[in-house]
Amino acid sequence: MRREELVRLIAADVRALTAESDQIGREFASRNNLSSNDFRALLHIMVAEAAGAPLTAGELRKLMGTSAAAITYLVERMIESGHLRREAHPGDRRKVILRYDDHGLAVATDFFTPLAQINSQALADLPDADLDAAHRVFTAITGAMREFRTVNDG
Repeated sequence: MRREELVRLIAADVRALTAESDQIGREFASRNNLSSNDFRALLHIMVAEAAGAPLTAGELRKLMGTSAAAITYLVERMIESGHLRREAHPGDRRKVILRYDDHGLAVATDFFTPLAQINSQALADLPDADLDAAHRVFTAITGAMREFRTVNDG
């Protein structure tokens, strides 16, 4: 298969993955009385946390593309519902970061653990070299998407 065809197939795969992920996110939000913006916020917080760079409300506001008032309202609702908590920034005590609260972790774990198990089963027969290559591909695509978003932020 030619490189152009492989790149086209990967782009189609990413779109399909995004569509499936969106549907799963909608289901999680529906089951937990969350709006789609609530889920997006939780996802941004999870991704940042996993990268070792937890978000402040201001950083979340920029990622979400909302006003300061809207993000304050969203964060307050998510704190009241037990999904999030505020915590002092470990490197700058003047800042406050957002973290999952126990309830938020519990409902996310309950919902997403079966998906993790299905994913593990789907990957079980693939050799480590394929998984390593896939990780490199996802890292490259995520970086390209981040660059595109950064360049196109208006």
